[in-house]
Amino acid sequence: MTAPKLEIPEAIVAALGDWVQRTAEEAVAGPRETLARTEEALQAAQTGLAERNEEIEQLMAELRNARSIATDALVGKAKDQLAIEGKDAQLADLRAQIERNVAAAAALSDARLAAEMELVGAVTARDNYAAEIKELRAKLAARHA
Repeated sequence: MTAPKLEIPEAIVAALGDWVQRTAEEAVAGPRETLARTEEALQAAQTGLAERNEEIEQLMAELRNARSIATDALVGKAKDQLAIEGKDAQLADLRAQIERNVAAAAALSDARLAAEMELVGAVTARDNYAAEIKELRAKLAARHA
């Protein structure tokens, strides 16, 4: 015995097809909407990331520039310090030269003063001897007379 063949009327098949279509569309409507929102959020995040990357690049460029300026300033300061140290050494040498010159000038002044005092002593002694000679000549002339 063969089972009788069931024939589903075309209207029921069409209605069933419509129902399956609607059910499928309703089933994927939520995930499609979620997917659309997720894609929008992802696009916004990518835009935000691009902006952040641009900011980061700009900050990195500014940092490199600041480092360069700081390095130049440190090099300049080091050069200035070396120049100052060189000038300090020159000043110390000049100061030592001046002190030696002052000491030499003082020694010369002392020697000149000592020579002048000896000269004054010699002139005084000469004058004393001349007066004594004059006095002795006077006495001698008085005795001869």
